[in-house]
Amino acid sequence: MFLSRLRAYLLIDPLIILVTTVMGTLSLAASAFDRSGRAQHWLARVWARMILAVSGVRVTVEGLEKLHGDRGYVLVANHRSYMDTPAVLAYLPLQLRFFAKKGLFRIPLLGGHLRRAGHLPVVRENPRASLKSLSEGARLIRERRISLLLFPEGGRVPAELLEFKEGAAYLAIKAGVPAVPIGIVGTREVLPVGSLHVRPHPVTVRIGDPIPTAGLQLHDRAELNLTLRRKVAELIGEIT
Repeated sequence: MFLSRLRAYLLIDPLIILVTTVMGTLSLAASAFDRSGRAQHWLARVWARMILAVSGVRVTVEGLEKLHGDRGYVLVANHRSYMDTPAVLAYLPLQLRFFAKKGLFRIPLLGGHLRRAGHLPVVRENPRASLKSLSEGARLIRERRISLLLFPEGGRVPAELLEFKEGAAYLAIKAGVPAVPIGIVGTREVLPVGSLHVRPHPVTVRIGDPIPTAGLQLHDRAELNLTLRRKVAELIGEIT
């Protein structure tokens, strides 16, 4: 355990900071020339793979053939660690975008970068503002054929799967695109909630069958939300 912590603090953590700083700077520079966000997305995928590599994390993806890179999806995953996002971002062949806290968009340079990259602000404590962000996300999915990744538990969860918030189901129905359940296993062992100690550990990303939303109305979101939670629970091996 002592040697593992020493390796993390003296090697892995400094490399993660270095990689993030370098790739973040390149992405910020690219955002000044590319308004589509595709260059930033490519750099983000490179960053994710580098982060996983220096952390000693080997990712296995199951069900990748269920996704098609030329269309948009709403991806719905469990959230156990900060390593969840790199694990998904690195290996899914989709133009992924994310929701970020609105405060980040007010930071000079960073805020402009996030907007140009196509990411969206969200204000969890303001339902009306959150609904507006979801509607904007639905528009971007339809017009740009991008995909959005959401963690509907509302944050990182150290134990069992929590109830899902309905935003992801609302977004998928509003955009008229399939909702895809994703189960992520192993990231909690890599970087537990509240820890800065990165541990090498295998990670599995399981992609479930896309759930069509054609013909669904917004009042169907509660049922879709329950289905998504059940599917994610199955993918990570939890009994609900």
